[in-house]
Amino acid sequence: MNIRLKHTGAALLAAALVLTACGGDDDDAGPAEPAASDEATATDTTDDTTPESTGDDTAEPSDDQPDLAGTTLTFWIMGDNSGAFEELVAPFTDETGIEVDVEAIPWENVNDRLTTAVASGDGPDVTQIGLSLLPTFLAGEALMDVSGMVADYPNLADSNFPSGVSQAALNPEGTVASFPWVSDTRVLFYRSDVLSEAGYDAPPATWDEIHEVAAALAERGGDEYGYYIPQWDAPLPISYVWQAGGDVIDDTGAIDLQTPEFEAAVDHYLAFHDQGVVPVNSDFDQALGFITGAAPMLVSGPYLEGAIRDQAPELDGAWGVTTVPAGVDNTSLFAGSNVGVWANSEHPEAALELINFLADPQTQLAWYEAVNELPAVTGALDELKAGDSETVSVYADQLANSRLLPLHPQWDAVGSEILNTLNSIALTGADRDTALADLYAAVESMTG
Repeated sequence: MNIRLKHTGAALLAAALVLTACGGDDDDAGPAEPAASDEATATDTTDDTTPESTGDDTAEPSDDQPDLAGTTLTFWIMGDNSGAFEELVAPFTDETGIEVDVEAIPWENVNDRLTTAVASGDGPDVTQIGLSLLPTFLAGEALMDVSGMVADYPNLADSNFPSGVSQAALNPEGTVASFPWVSDTRVLFYRSDVLSEAGYDAPPATWDEIHEVAAALAERGGDEYGYYIPQWDAPLPISYVWQAGGDVIDDTGAIDLQTPEFEAAVDHYLAFHDQGVVPVNSDFDQALGFITGAAPMLVSGPYLEGAIRDQAPELDGAWGVTTVPAGVDNTSLFAGSNVGVWANSEHPEAALELINFLADPQTQLAWYEAVNELPAVTGALDELKAGDSETVSVYADQLANSRLLPLHPQWDAVGSEILNTLNSIALTGADRDTALADLYAAVESMTG
């Protein structure tokens, strides 16, 4: 099971890392954001979510299981939550005798550490993987294919995770290389007080409705708008394609933008600009715009909730979240982080024991309680959904209909090209049809 990296894999990873923008632990949707507020964690799970050791002593292995006690695993966690993670896995060590040596990798150093680890073969046993970097890991063969072992770990069964992060979605080549750990998604934030003043008692649920409501809100005039589109948000137009009922990957796995659904998404995106209902200054602050009411609707993630509650607690009760408006569907982005066994780990069985522990619903809830990162396991999401937080319930609903960005190795470059094209039309007046023709040619050149 000791799978050594190939030199070609190392070269691919190194090249890909140079091209990949590492924007955080979850997605490509913008700069690092503050964690959600403590209030967002106020569910009924407080006293029941801490994993407990199953006994006073290290568990004895059964006759058909290897004795893993005494093994020391290295775990790379991205960001600054290493202390919380050490507390999380303490019961795992008590139960199994497997020690976990946690190393925090600052997000800004991830590319360098990965490149060095692949080239030298000196990586961890288990690593966190931001989903935006998963294509890079797969292209570089940095993760072990554990498809022949996973049946022994019940928490890692595909049925335990939302369909958007099924193994088929995560591993287009048919391997099993990583498992969902924490999740994130995008929902519609709206100022209920501002909508009510304009005569709307409920947030928009469809594309037609959001254009209507945004136009009505923009009639307030001055610097007050109806909606906000971040000019840096590359995943947003792709979620519009999904909502139009289409995809940007064809049946052969190739990137295909020349579809009616892609053009519908383009027109939906541009219509907000054509209506004049969105701010066009690139430095517009989405949190401040929402708090002041200048942009009373936008699609964003749970991190925005934290900013609102921290900066404007007086708005409690004057805003809400709901699932994104539907075209023919209301699919949103599935972001977050996975965990996987490093390709040349000498302890794959112990590594999978740890990942199996991390996928336990009670462990997932304990991690949410500790650092406010949403679970990626359906059982844990269902328990949060049954709690008393309306916003968390909406996040759980949206995650049930969310998708990953394409895992195509050229996707980062293609996604940026799409965003640049849309901005050129919306902000600088480029001709729509000419710009799209140029985009299609550029994508063919990148991927052909």
